Amino acid sequence: MPAPEPPANGYTRRDSVVLGFFALAAAAMSTGCATDKLALDEFVQKHFKDLSGDELKDRLAQMEKRYSEEYGKSVKVSATPPLPGVLFGYALDLSRCIGCRRCVYGCVEENNLSRDPQTHWITVLEMDKETGVDLRHADAYYDHETVPHPGKFYMPVACQHCENPPCVKVCPVQATWKEPDGIVVIDDDWGIGCRRCLAACPYGARRFNWGKPSIPPDELNPNTEYLGNRPRQRGVVEKCSFCLQRTRKGLYPKCVEVCPVGARKFGNLLDPDSEIRYIIENKRVFILKDELNTQPKFFYYYGL
Repeated sequence: MPAPEPPANGYTRRDSVVLGFFALAAAAMSTGCATDKLALDEFVQKHFKDLSGDELKDRLAQMEKRYSEEYGKSVKVSATPPLPGVLFGYALDLSRCIGCRRCVYGCVEENNLSRDPQTHWITVLEMDKETGVDLRHADAYYDHETVPHPGKFYMPVACQHCENPPCVKVCPVQATWKEPDGIVVIDDDWGIGCRRCLAACPYGARRFNWGKPSIPPDELNPNTEYLGNRPRQRGVVEKCSFCLQRTRKGLYPKCVEVCPVGARKFGNLLDPDSEIRYIIENKRVFILKDELNTQPKFFYYYGL
């Protein structure tokens, strides 16, 4: 399929899009290469929620092939749906957290975050015990030989998976949305990199890939999800997904699993017998920026 000749007065933005389509289509038709076909499919793809069962199956297979070739190992890409009757919630005990950042690096390994440049979905803030929670004077870059440091306490912050998420409202292409189980997800292939969601999030929980993410092949977690921890590309926004590749299969998020002091709790808010419901109903609970009415499903509490 030949590409159209350039106009004499130069290209417009629309011309560039059309030419990109012709170039991708020509490459896919001339080479028959699966990578070129995937690039073409991504260029003209449907929204994730509009894919039929067969279309989704085909797309997952293409992704598995591409990632397996790129990383030299077998990579699985799933699209596990939300569990019925489940609304996920998270609780973090501020009186137990010691600021060790094991949650940060457990998250990096589990969710295939870039090592160079480094990307972290969790930021651990250090604050003074005397002044209490004071985000204006929090230190995200503390570097002590040992933790907890005398006179300090620690407050990890990630996506709050709001019931009323401002990041979702501002997305002009609906590339991010709230799932029935409460998880706010992103379709990396549908986003346009405008970063409106990043600006709208009052918790600073979203990250933009200014550079090409880099993961050593031997460190890639091969068990991935379409809306979760599959490898991401340059120019897209990413964030915590409550480890949906684990939690929709009955496992805890990785940050909960690696916490050495049991400061993190996770469960079903709809289950009256769950540990998280007990915490919310019986402990001194603190909601970050409660005044904004974002209604986070991430709760801080004081267990001791």
